[in-house]
Amino acid sequence: MAGGTVLLAACTPSVPSSLESLPGQSVSPAPSVAGGVVPVSWSGVTDPKKIPLGDDKVSTAPQTGYVYSCQTSFRPGGARHDGPWMDATNKTWDSTSKVQVQGEHRWPDAEYDETVQGDSRVVTSKDLPTHQSTGTFPIQQSDPAYQYDTNPNAIASKTVNLTLPLNPSLADKAGCLSMGAIGILKNGVYLYNALDDAGRDAAAHETQDMCDGHPDGAEDYHYHDIPSCLLSAATGNGSTLVGYALDGFGIYVERDDKGNLPTNADLDSCHGRTSKVMWDGKETTMYHYSATLEFPYTVGCYHGTPIDAPAHDRTGGKRSGAGRGQGQRQGPGQRQGQGRRPAQSAAQGQG
Repeated sequence: MAGGTVLLAACTPSVPSSLESLPGQSVSPAPSVAGGVVPVSWSGVTDPKKIPLGDDKVSTAPQTGYVYSCQTSFRPGGARHDGPWMDATNKTWDSTSKVQVQGEHRWPDAEYDETVQGDSRVVTSKDLPTHQSTGTFPIQQSDPAYQYDTNPNAIASKTVNLTLPLNPSLADKAGCLSMGAIGILKNGVYLYNALDDAGRDAAAHETQDMCDGHPDGAEDYHYHDIPSCLLSAATGNGSTLVGYALDGFGIYVERDDKGNLPTNADLDSCHGRTSKVMWDGKETTMYHYSATLEFPYTVGCYHGTPIDAPAHDRTGGKRSGAGRGQGQRQGPGQRQGQGRRPAQSAAQGQG
């Protein structure tokens, strides 16, 4: 997990000077211009060196600071060993000292298109970051991250086509989050919930690359929180739209006058709030989700009615060269599943 001003130097994204226009009403491959209304000061500040661990925060009903999960039983998976950034005694973790997966691969075939068609917002992408790099996956044995997480999965280009409600409305009751994609960020990459395959705090336990992403057993690249590269693009204060949940509501980075993100105490049980934000070029008072340094980081439950989640093949994909980043190669001995414990499948699931 990366967030807060301490972590913004984690990587330097390439942000276009202007937004490209497409047929339709709007498109934005990078975070939107900040606007809206944010308190002068949030109720508190989360220390990035002492982030409360979210391992025991899975619920079967909406609850502030928890993931309301559709899945109630979990299998072994995710990272193999806890790293020194974990404080088991105090149940916290230090995001500033966490190891990152090495490598820097660009994806020339990455794309993000967003158009308005009637009452729908149509988002298409390749599930590859448009303005950021990824690390080298599978994690190489020479990578220091390998001693903690032997993620054997590659990154593959996907066909993403999501039809979201243009003007989402609140549902009669909150909905649970599935494993796999729960949203899409405006750099074209899937957002997952905050849990790894074992039902633990994925941002804390699993190792990600310099922009906080990694692939799962279906070779889907994804984030479990708002990545540092998008946080650094959402500069200043105010509310900056960085993506959409599958119910159509926006996901925002919201900074107060000191540049701090909100805490769970500032948000509701689904990790959101209602305030004035920039929405399709206009300041609009509406419900939205808000990124935090605290678990569950982005979305705790659906406050609207989600579309069907994208197909998620947990058994893994074929290892072809298609869709790989420049210079990405399968390292020596890095066959699917090598280095995993027998209890873990070769295809790493959620994580």
